[in-house]
This record gives sequence, structure tokens and C-alpha cells, in this order.
Amino acid sequence: MPRTRPAYPPEFRRQIVELVRAGRSPEELAKEFEPSAQTIRTWVNQDQVDAGERPGLTSDEKEELAQLRREVRQLREEKEILRKANGFLRPGDQPVMCYRLIDENRAHHDVSLMARLLGVSRQGYYAWKDRGPSRRQREDAELTEKIRGHHERSHGTYGAPRIHADLREIDSLSVGRKRVARLMREAGLMGVHRRTGRASLTRQDRQATAAPDLIGRDFTASAPNLRWTADITYVPTDEGWVYLAVVMDLFSRRIVGWAMADHMRTELVTDALAMAVTARRPRPGLVHHSDKGSQYTSLTFGQRCDEAGIRPSTGRTGSCFDNAVTESFFASLETELIDRTAFPTRHHAEQALFAYIEGFYNPHRRHSANGQLSPAEYEHRHTTKAPHSVLHAAA
Repeated sequence: MPRTRPAYPPEFRRQIVELVRAGRSPEELAKEFEPSAQTIRTWVNQDQVDAGERPGLTSDEKEELAQLRREVRQLREEKEILRKANGFLRPGDQPVMCYRLIDENRAHHDVSLMARLLGVSRQGYYAWKDRGPSRRQREDAELTEKIRGHHERSHGTYGAPRIHADLREIDSLSVGRKRVARLMREAGLMGVHRRTGRASLTRQDRQATAAPDLIGRDFTASAPNLRWTADITYVPTDEGWVYLAVVMDLFSRRIVGWAMADHMRTELVTDALAMAVTARRPRPGLVHHSDKGSQYTSLTFGQRCDEAGIRPSTGRTGSCFDNAVTESFFASLETELIDRTAFPTRHHAEQALFAYIEGFYNPHRRHSANGQLSPAEYEHRHTTKAPHSVLHAAA
């Protein structure tokens, strides 16, 4: 059964177009995000028309652009090789370690290029390779290569449990988790570890009337669009804070709405809610749960919920456990992206947040609550079983 999805929100399309303008190809983006390459090209052409630009390029411009892209690809490849070597090699390692690194990555990079960057000879590598490793070493090398690929696709965030799930589901390999952990340790690969504690952004309006708690810490849902949760976090940049508001569907843990701004005014959360409503088209009766922050208890937000037929719900003030699943998403976001990246501008942060949510977390990141399936795959399998209940589930 073909996969169906409502129209992509304008902000989603704008972020994709910006990535194309920054040098990413539609084909490359289609592998990372959900839209097809043709859909992305259509968005780019339409954006050029809307901006009064001509979609086409002259032959000289195309040739120059192709040359620049080739140079960028080569620089990226060299950078990637050196990054792998940094995680694989240690001071004092013998050339054989460099040969092992070359051997494990020969399917992805040119041998001569790797040898030059690692300071060993191409002939030395082939002489080492001709000696022939044992069968177990060959199997470990092949498995390590697959492990490294899955680790890279997770942006360096997966540990042994999720890598093990990737190997079983994607590669159909029956391999022990302890062996995966050993090979990751030998290759210098590790997942990120969640930090404890997160500063609260909740600012309660004492004069506002908060909605009752309709969730009661029961963060489950039998189908999509029955229960959503929402919250706000912040991202530091050299220009100042970027505030991110998200809306999560409790059924699949998918982020169905988000908004980013340099402020925490009520429109930040109403924009995230509007994206979720546009993308999901829920039936009346859906529960939207949040904390008692002034944005969520404001008159404007209450009116937006009423217009969409949504029942607002709020937890207790100062209790992170009353909105634990959204707090958990923010903890993953912080350890897997924010803590590992320095953002020079708000624009850089916004692009990285968009890529994490729509290019990694929703379509690819395995979630323990979904049986190690990504939110998008979990919903897709539910769609296959119950095609009429996914986007219009009854409250």
C-alpha cells in the first residue's frame, strides 16, 4: 500500500529550499528527508519564480557550479577520512592500523587518497593485504564497516543497542550485541550519553486559568492524533538564544509541529500548533498537553485550541514528570546535537534543528518506545494495519 502524507508545511519547504541553495542536491536530500528529489526540485523552481529569479543557468555557470561541487565533494571526502582516522587511530599506532582503516573504508573512499592522507604508502597497504587476515578477522572487518556506516548515519549518536537493531533489521544479520559492543569499542565508536537535568523555561501567569490535567502521566495513545504533548527549549548561539517549541504525537513520539524564533512570546507555541494541525488534520477531541507556562495558558493559545477542536491539558507547575516524554525528546536533542555543536548564528542553529527533527529524528532515529522503530516507520506500519485511522483517528 503506498504511503500517504498530508502536504508539507510552508516552513518545512522553506528549510529544504535553503539547504539546496547552500549546496545540497535534491537527490542527496531525498535520501535524508521524506520528500522525493523531484518534489524538492519543484519547490526550488517555484521559490525562484516567486523571487523573480530565472530557474535556469548559463552553460558557463553550470560548468563553474559543477567544478565547485566536485571540489567541495573532494574536500568533504578528505575531511571525512581524517575524521574517521581521528576516532580509529591513537598516537604510536603502527602502520598496520592505518592499513586496517583503509581496508575497512575502501568501499567508500579511494585507496590512494586514504593512503596519502594517512601518511602510508599504497604499495604497503596492498602488501599487508596480500598476507591475508584470518576468516574471523575478515568477518570482523566487514561487520565493523557496517557498524561504522550505521553509526555515521545516526550522526554519531547510536550506541550498541541501536546499532544492533540496525544490523538485524536493515542488514538481516544475526549477530550478538556483545560482539557489536566489542567491535565498536575497538573502532573507537560510541554513542552519546544523556545528561541529567534541564533548566526549566516555565513562566506561569498567575492570573491565567490553566486547563486541567487530562493525561495524568499516562503517555500512551492507541492511535495517532489522540494525544499530543508540547514544550519549549532553548539553543545557545553566538548571536543569542534560539527558542524551539515542539508538538509531539504520543502514539509514535513523532514531532508533528515545531517553530523557532528569537523570543518566547505566545506566537512561538501557536505557530508550532498551527504546523501540527495543518500537517495532521486531527479530528475534534484531541488532547494537547503541556506545562502551565504563560504561553500555553494564554487567551490566544486557548482560542487556537478551541478553533481546532483541541482540548488543552496542563501538568503541575515545576514537575518535569508531568510532561516526561517531551522532556525526554529535548534531552536527546541536547546530547545528540546541541551539546556537540557550536552555532555561530541563529540561522545555523535553525538549519541544524530542522535537519535533526525532519531529517533524522522523525524518519530514521530508532525509539525504544516504538520497539526500536523510528516514529515515521512506526506510523507507517500502523497505517498498513489500519489505513483509515492514522491521520483521522477518533478521539
